[in-house]
Amino acid sequence: MPPGEFELIARYFTRAPRRSAVALGVGDDCALLAPAPGMELAVTTDLLIEGRHFLASVPPERLGHKALAVNLSDLAACGAEPLAFTLALAMPAADERFLAGFAQGLFALAEAHGVDLVGGDTTAGPLALAITAFGQVPAGAALRRSGARAGDELWVSGTLGDARLALELFRGRVALGAEELEAVRRAMECPVPRVALGIALRGVASAAIDLSDGLVGDLGHILRRSGVGARVERDVLPRSAALARQDEALQHECLLAGGDDYELLFTAPAARHDAVRAAARAAGVAVTRIGRIEAGTQLRIVDAQGAAVALRWQGFDHFAPAGLPAGPAAASPAAPGNTGADAGR
Repeated sequence: MPPGEFELIARYFTRAPRRSAVALGVGDDCALLAPAPGMELAVTTDLLIEGRHFLASVPPERLGHKALAVNLSDLAACGAEPLAFTLALAMPAADERFLAGFAQGLFALAEAHGVDLVGGDTTAGPLALAITAFGQVPAGAALRRSGARAGDELWVSGTLGDARLALELFRGRVALGAEELEAVRRAMECPVPRVALGIALRGVASAAIDLSDGLVGDLGHILRRSGVGARVERDVLPRSAALARQDEALQHECLLAGGDDYELLFTAPAARHDAVRAAARAAGVAVTRIGRIEAGTQLRIVDAQGAAVALRWQGFDHFAPAGLPAGPAAASPAAPGNTGADAGR
């Protein structure tokens, strides 16, 4: 007889908590968390659905990794230290091979960041999963979207566009060699949450967001919440060698509207330039200054000569009206590879 729901939970998702902040974990009606005095609890939720957020061909280990990674990325954007998470999982059948791989990827990342699974739910249905992650940050120290000010420098971590390039590969729009294919597919399926960088940027960055819906769209959230504009230098946007070998038009599309990068986009006063560099070194993450925050509310994209570039894209939007450019979804009503994940909105 195949295992039942509660046996599956006990077998694959029940572990002894490692953190003292976890007063009660899996197995009761609620998990109980007790952050230290003077700390704020950061909470984020993301829902991933097969065919919308990920391809059916994704290895279960990578799906487990990504499900948690996109939530840890949200915590990173707040400068929060991850504590624990819950998992809600719907699946067509109790496929133990899938569950073993999924749990392996999930817990490998959880252990790397010292976080505990403290509860959730399972049910039969189309493959979908939702994680709610909890983190802590000193009171008043959280990075927010509303702190950018005119004159601040605009920064991004890592490189951009590879996840979108992988999506275009699956769509048959580009061809890549075996090594490049694996690299861009890994960028799409196994993003690296920049938790250490987010923590290092407390007291340095003035505003931050993680890049889930594309640079143009996510930067727009900071600009609206902060009441400012920005100038982005398109040709300094960091990209991989694989993307740099593509047609310029495709490069710009991937860089500006690709989504699923899960890098940190943040602002900091120009006087804190050296502090940003020091935070990046401490976190072991490359950062690039890509522009500046300006007065007003306009987003300007400029080329290497400083000439304005037409803004052709917006951020990814699951419910954008037909015909509206919206990042990857403009090419397909179901664009696996771009989560549109943003529980903090």
